[in-house]
Amino acid sequence: MGLIEAIILAVLAASTPLLLAATGELVTERSGVLNLGVEGMMIVGAACGFGGAWLSGSVIIGALCGIVAGVLMSLIFALMTLGLAVNQVATGLALTILGIGLSGLIGSRFVGEKISLAPHLYIPGLTDIPLIGRILFGEDAFVYLSLALVAGVWFFLYKTRAGLILRAAGDNHASAHALGYSVLRIRMFAVMFGGACAGLAGAYLPLAYTPFFIPGMTAGRGWIALALVVFASWLPGRLVIGAYLFGAVTILQLHAQGWGVGIPSQLMSALPYLATVIVLVLISRARTGGSTAPVALGTVFVPDR
Repeated sequence: MGLIEAIILAVLAASTPLLLAATGELVTERSGVLNLGVEGMMIVGAACGFGGAWLSGSVIIGALCGIVAGVLMSLIFALMTLGLAVNQVATGLALTILGIGLSGLIGSRFVGEKISLAPHLYIPGLTDIPLIGRILFGEDAFVYLSLALVAGVWFFLYKTRAGLILRAAGDNHASAHALGYSVLRIRMFAVMFGGACAGLAGAYLPLAYTPFFIPGMTAGRGWIALALVVFASWLPGRLVIGAYLFGAVTILQLHAQGWGVGIPSQLMSALPYLATVIVLVLISRARTGGSTAPVALGTVFVPDR
């Protein structure tokens, strides 16, 4: 029972940054924008989040620093793609490269430092319940926030007028503009929201996952978050399933190495990314000739659902 609980807790911890980043990217893509700079925004959020927490001694301030860093990075993307009409794919890739370099510069003075991790919830009587107690009532605030964020995004997209307008801007920007809505403004706020989520996801890593910062600690999680959005068919509910599935694959390879499985450790470490590629290939094959695949219109990425 203890081993099962430990594995589930590890899966929750590994899945949370994926879920946070993917939720923000889902909203961004729903507005008709493809931002491939999630990895760059995450790593800058990690550096700024750790720096803020180390300097202030507060995890909350660290998380806010990560969010602000993600938003500022997303504004660079918005300026280039929405303001200057630069190709979104090229700009997103450039943003990732910029973020990796910038995070190394910001975080250089913090390498080797250590902070206290975010505290976990403890409710007497409930948290002590065998197996499910720590899983349901003993996690840190980031885990609960990620689930609440998904629920909030679902409600916003499908139960509010503003969400309908955002989806309209993504599905048919010409029609939305003809109705008097500022498509550029809608997309700018969507991009900023995606940046905030990516920055928070990056800040989660040094604030709640590991108590230190190292360059490149996001380790490709931003790319997995992008794949998760496609895996979920741009639907918030499926995003949760996908995030925990990929988190489980990540933890599986770690435990498999610990159990002495006769597979090279390099191959086991590549499992999460190999699973990402396989899932994308299967989705692409399943949707061939279908109507649910996203449609690229020039430099504008438009999901049709």
